[in-house]
Amino acid sequence: MKISFHWLKDYIDIRETPAEIADLLTFSGLEVEHLEEYQTVKGGLEGLVIGEVLTCQPHPNADKLSLATVDIGKDEALNIVCGAPNVASGQKVVVAPVNTTIFPTEGEPFKIKKAKIRGEVSEGMICAEDEIGLGTAHDGILVLDTELPNGIQANKYFQISSDHILEIGLTPNRADAASHLGVARDLKALLDREVKWPQVDRFSVDSQERNIKVTVENPEACPRYSGLTISSIQVKDSPDWLKTKLASIGLSPVNNVVDATNFVLHEMGQPLHAFDADEITGEHVIVKTLAPGSKFTTLDEEERTLQGTDLMICNEKEGMCIAGVFGGVKSGIKATTKNVFLESAYFSPDYIRRTAQHHQLKTDASFRYERGTDPNITVIALKRAAILIRELAGGSISSEVIDVYPKPIDHLQVPVKYAHINRLIGKAIPKETTHSILSNLEIGITAETTEGFIASVPPYRVDVEREADIIEEVLRIYGFNNVALPPYPHSEYLAEFPEKDPDQYRKIIGQLLAGNGFQEIITNSLTKPGYAEKASFLDPSHSVEVLNKLSEDLAVLRQSLLFSGLEVIAHNINRKQKDLKLFEFGKTYRKVDGQYIEKQRLAIFLTGNLEPENWIHKEQKIEFHNLYASVVGVIQKLSMSDLETSTAENEGLEYGINIFVDREVAATLGKVKPTLIREFDFDQEIFFADLDWDLLLQKTSDIIAFEEVPKFPEVRRDLSLVIDKNVTFEEIKRLARKKEKKLLVDINLFDVYEGGSIGKNKKAYALSFILQDREKTLTDKIIDKTMNRLMHSFENELNALIRK
Repeated sequence: MKISFHWLKDYIDIRETPAEIADLLTFSGLEVEHLEEYQTVKGGLEGLVIGEVLTCQPHPNADKLSLATVDIGKDEALNIVCGAPNVASGQKVVVAPVNTTIFPTEGEPFKIKKAKIRGEVSEGMICAEDEIGLGTAHDGILVLDTELPNGIQANKYFQISSDHILEIGLTPNRADAASHLGVARDLKALLDREVKWPQVDRFSVDSQERNIKVTVENPEACPRYSGLTISSIQVKDSPDWLKTKLASIGLSPVNNVVDATNFVLHEMGQPLHAFDADEITGEHVIVKTLAPGSKFTTLDEEERTLQGTDLMICNEKEGMCIAGVFGGVKSGIKATTKNVFLESAYFSPDYIRRTAQHHQLKTDASFRYERGTDPNITVIALKRAAILIRELAGGSISSEVIDVYPKPIDHLQVPVKYAHINRLIGKAIPKETTHSILSNLEIGITAETTEGFIASVPPYRVDVEREADIIEEVLRIYGFNNVALPPYPHSEYLAEFPEKDPDQYRKIIGQLLAGNGFQEIITNSLTKPGYAEKASFLDPSHSVEVLNKLSEDLAVLRQSLLFSGLEVIAHNINRKQKDLKLFEFGKTYRKVDGQYIEKQRLAIFLTGNLEPENWIHKEQKIEFHNLYASVVGVIQKLSMSDLETSTAENEGLEYGINIFVDREVAATLGKVKPTLIREFDFDQEIFFADLDWDLLLQKTSDIIAFEEVPKFPEVRRDLSLVIDKNVTFEEIKRLARKKEKKLLVDINLFDVYEGGSIGKNKKAYALSFILQDREKTLTDKIIDKTMNRLMHSFENELNALIRK
């Protein structure tokens, strides 16, 4: 959005420079992305002067060139070779001396140089209109009618004005600032100066000879509609002052009527539309939607198909305009228009946004309507535009103001507490300062107590809805730079943290498992009673029986996800799909002492080969450690890393472990007993994990822990242990961390060996120990001392043999 600095000064007293205003706006939330100088003529005619042709003779060496001497107020006249047919002595002309840069209407700017043309020296250029950006004519040089002295700057003769344009990156929530007065309102609060609104006291109704009836059939889409008629106008070019203002912000002038509506739009932020009143059939304007599939031709002469929710401005016969978005080709202002119906309305942002998106139409009007305009200025803007059109196009205001506003939109009442203002800002703001800021922002204060007040927010501030929004308004005007940073940065908030969304976490884990080659299954919660009877780890008396069961195979609710998963695996194996990685989110049900217990679980199944056999990867059977890695990956994804394990006492598993989170069992995993597998008529190893999803959701955290990257290198030492077969890696790791808490960063098991000369009930572990000191580089002495202490512990407490 472009704002003219000179135009802005029409509404508020500005003593600051454009750069200072840009900084003020940026730090208050209206970011000025670009500040540039604008001139009515590119280059501002800088360096060009008024001169007088003293003599003009034919060029001795060229038929179509002339050799002139030109007085530009210097001691000596300039010799200039000129090719214009109309150059003559005694003329006042525009001269570009040597080293002047000129900006032609078309093409790139260039610098005038001293040159020899057909043997004669030329010390400048006598300029035509298009050569200096004043127009497009090139049939001869500019001949001026002036008594100004020779040598005066040409920009003074042509009254070239300059301006500064502030390009604001307007965020979608700040629709209130989408105009010069909108920006002035923020400056009012920042500078504590009054805003001068355009006066409409001069508005008067000249006659009532042209009354147009208005009917709003859809007040939800159009809560307010205002209008009037102006008769006997003359459509013509706008005056220079209006053209200059519009051109400065990148708008191309059209005619005096359209330019007046555009001027008010960018002045007040209120879109207006001018209709040719003679095209309003039945002298009746109807605001309604048309049937889906209706055709309408817009101003760009493109026929569009309407959807049933497009709000239209219609006459008694047909549509005239897509409300708040784009006018129609038939009812628009033309050179022959004599009578105008002027519209100023407030449309529902939802309707305008939907229509603009559907038709891919983005206009200055839709930009503001779909973000939210001010319902309280439709009549003020209407009168302002009517006065301008009457002044620029003649004619008379020929009707009273029509204003259809059945249900006025009230100010929003927002309770605010002083304690919350000070807590969120991080500084105690004086109550008087808060009141002054809000008052300057036109936010009223009512029902004040010692604890707080009610903020009355005008409807044009669509972004201010909550207490936090009021506090943000106070802070952005008070100044972020005026609040010192605390020694220890922290955050504050008003709202409670939202509850954890189980579906979101389920999606995250589902994507993790799917990304690792797993497929999700969904099985029936109803199952066979016989499963609980055959599985010693389940109690048949805890089964929840269905009263109106359809069959014995679907008679109870499942106590475990294991059996429904085995049914899926059997179904796939029987169809030659033997390599399976499956997971399921599901509920289990039990009835204990008359109480029904419902739990959310996550089941993971692995069987067959880790990857399909190919020329790169030979056949590799899935092992327990593959399952363990998958389960740990799920738990760590939920931001839990400090895990403990122990051997699982589960009669459904041939062997397995429990994983604890905060001393509670979060997962049980292992190899399913062959006796259970044979019930499903296949003979293949199945690895199964049962995760307590309810517990994991309870323990998960959105807090991300991080630490500084260490400055000192880590050291690796390897160790080979021969230990009893029943000693687990987890026990070794736990003992090592207990004996060395400071330097031990990680332990890794990279080889396991059984059999041979190490003994029947023994196994050999090859371990790597990563050591690191965050404060200094480790020496060999400290490393050896640490490793000796660890080896001593392994020998004494685990009866380990250190292989050296």
